[in-house]
Amino acid sequence: MSKLRLEGKVALITGAASGIGAEAVRLFAKNGAFVVVADVQDELGHQVVVSIGADKVSYHHCDVRDEKQIEETVKYTLEKHGKLDVLFSNAGIIGPLTGILELDIRELDNTMATNVLGVAATIKHAARAMVAKSIRGSIICTTSVASSLGGTAPHAYTTSKHALVGLVRSACSELGAYGIRVNCISPFGIATPLSCRAYNLEPSEVEANSCALANLKGIVLKASHIAEAALFLASDESTYISGHNMAVDGGFTVVNHSFKAN
Repeated sequence: MSKLRLEGKVALITGAASGIGAEAVRLFAKNGAFVVVADVQDELGHQVVVSIGADKVSYHHCDVRDEKQIEETVKYTLEKHGKLDVLFSNAGIIGPLTGILELDIRELDNTMATNVLGVAATIKHAARAMVAKSIRGSIICTTSVASSLGGTAPHAYTTSKHALVGLVRSACSELGAYGIRVNCISPFGIATPLSCRAYNLEPSEVEANSCALANLKGIVLKASHIAEAALFLASDESTYISGHNMAVDGGFTVVNHSFKAN
């Protein structure tokens, strides 16, 4: 097996200018992929390109709430590289932090537009590109432990992530006929620029809070761990895995936290 796990493959990563997405760009490129960075944070996106090298990575502005921008980003990828092997649909927002009694439905709409409708449109256009070229590709989406449990995150975010798992499973059922795999990754709490801004906390504070709640002790979950999971799902090592929600949570979603074993 080649040490370069994505050698010669082309990947499109949304939400790739910072956090999990940026870590995935670096890891995918290190493993031989040509990567298109898609985001709305233009300055940060270009910084990611410069830090890795324009021979392997390029940037394209894309607001996933606008399907036309998604279509143009996929078109850009095809014009630049001739194909698309991997989509890592990672763009998302946390949304409003209010309780259900105060929830602004317009803010819920915006969260769903980014976290669900944007992902659906991204899957649609990426899958079209793969089918047209007979590419047995891999589509990966970022969900959350909030896709499995209630009470771990704000209502709008939790709702959107539950919906996203349904979308992944539904897309899997159709795209399998074309040899395209569709999976998602559910991380536990991570200190990313997104989470730190949303909760107005320093990275060390987010990590301390997550570690206090974690089931698996002695390790701090980092964005790089999620990038490693995405690399596995993007590579041929996961060639018969589809429709799976991979929890990268140290067992958080499978234990009863009210029970303390002796």
